[in-house]
Amino acid sequence: MHIIFFMIGVSLMLALGFLGAFWWSMRTGQQDDLYTPSIRILLDDNEPTPSTDATA
Repeated sequence: MHIIFFMIGVSLMLALGFLGAFWWSMRTGQQDDLYTPSIRILLDDNEPTPSTDATA
């Protein structure tokens, strides 16, 4: 019977942890733009990447 109370306590702490992480992500703007990251791979880069070649 003691293990049931322990498991209920652990599950409540885990649920509160996930709720806290969700609340933090909403307050810091992590969920503001869900569309742009999914299409970023389809967009072209306008500026070329700088060369790291030492012979130039």
